[in-house]
Order: sequence, then C-alpha cells, then structure tokens
Amino acid sequence: MIVEPYNLIEGNDPYYVLSNFCPSITDNEQARKLDRYRNGEDFLKSQEINPSLAFCSALSDTMHVCRSRNGDGTLLTSIWDTQEGLVNLYFYHTFESTVQFNLAEELEKGDHMINIPSLFPENKEFERLANYKTPFNTPELRVSLVLLGGILTLFSFLLGFSLIRNKNSEVTLKNVFFIGAMNLLLTGYLFVLATNIYIYYFDAPYRHYSSNLISVSSYTPFLLLLIIVPLTSFTIKRFKSVKTKRWIKAILVSNNLIYLMLLVSFGYWGLYSIWN
Repeated sequence: MIVEPYNLIEGNDPYYVLSNFCPSITDNEQARKLDRYRNGEDFLKSQEINPSLAFCSALSDTMHVCRSRNGDGTLLTSIWDTQEGLVNLYFYHTFESTVQFNLAEELEKGDHMINIPSLFPENKEFERLANYKTPFNTPELRVSLVLLGGILTLFSFLLGFSLIRNKNSEVTLKNVFFIGAMNLLLTGYLFVLATNIYIYYFDAPYRHYSSNLISVSSYTPFLLLLIIVPLTSFTIKRFKSVKTKRWIKAILVSNNLIYLMLLVSFGYWGLYSIWN
C-alpha cells in the first residue's frame, strides 16, 4: 500500500520500488530522472530477487543518498522481516554494521526511546552534520538574519537621506546607489536563506526546483565576494577623510563589517563550495 496525500494505492506485486514522488501523478519516465529510483529499479532488473537480508541491504545501499557538500542524505534504513518479527536498522547510509531488534521484545518494554547514534560506531561525518548550524536548527541564527536584513535596509535609507541633506557630501549618488542596491539585494537573499532549508545541504550554487528567482539569488554570495575589496577600500578612504561626517563613517564601517560577517557565514554554510 502506498499512502499519498490524497490517494491510496494498493498492489500485489512481489517487489516494488518507490522514491520521493507520488506514483499516481508521476510516470516511469519522470521517476527515472531521480537517481535513487533509477538505481533501485535497475538493480532489481539485473539481480535475482530473493528476500535475504544481504539482498535487501545491497538494494538499500544502491538506493542510498549521500550528498557531496555536507554528507547528508539517508539517515536511517530499516529492513523488516514480518514473518520473524525482526527489524534490522542501518544508520547514516553505512551498511557495514547493523542493529537488530525483536519487535515482540521491544513492545513488551512499553513506551521507550532509543538514542540511535549511540548504537553504532562513531561516525565523524555524521558528527559534523549533527553540529552543523543553520537558521533551521538554531533559532538565534534566523533572528540574526532578520535583524541584519533590517539593518542593511536602514543603512540604505540613511545614506540616501545623507545625500539629500548634503549634496556636497563625499558619498556621491553613485556610491549611495551602489551600496543601497547591494544592501537591498542582500536583504532579499537573507530572506531566501531564512525560508529555504535545502540551500544549506544541496550543491552550490543552489538550484530551486520551481523558482528561477531563488536560483539566480544563489549567486549573491559570489557578487559580495567580488565587490568586498573595492568596497572596503572605499570605506577606508571615507573613514580617513576629515570631510566625511562621523555618523556616515559609522554607517559605512558598520555596513562593511556586516558584509564581512556575511562572507564568513556564507563560507561556513558552503555557499562557495562549487567544486563539489
């Protein structure tokens, strides 16, 4: 039985491969575009089908996902023996070791929780993933993205106001327009980072499945990397100038520090890891 959001599909096939799609609205040609489904289907066509644990674990290994950027993908794999009431559990797409549970014995224990990673040998790749901080597992980071976006937008308006108030300012219309546009672009990108979890795990630059705008926004970190040197040079010159007002100096320096902070964050999140 396949349970879809608005449909149930029942069948009696001796074996069946399923991946991340709804069979009722996805034909086989479309389904085969997914690597894990295609690997599983090809494996079953090329092998003699048998219900052994070795065969099932080999099939699971063939279909597992391990993304190159952070190593995330298939966290748990379970193989069920419904006749003997046994479950073999595999952790973090590693099939060299397994833990077997007897369902009858586990049910006799009543409600209880098991720390799965502690059942398996230490896995450094998983530990790195578990300690990987994103706005989706660290609320403080999401709040920080919102605050930084608000500050960058405020700086844009303040610089524009300074130009209107003092036309003889060393910060010219071209400077204000450039910094303001970059700030607003970064603010939009920070919103994208706060609302799209897959950016932190899929290959960079991230390609959204349905939004070209989000896909294009993934080049924002590279644009920031490109302009950071000339913008820092401009900020230093204005900071040293006696003609530049103190509050404008404070805005320019603070703005540049936010850029540097974002560069470090983008690097940590692997947004520059195009070589993967």
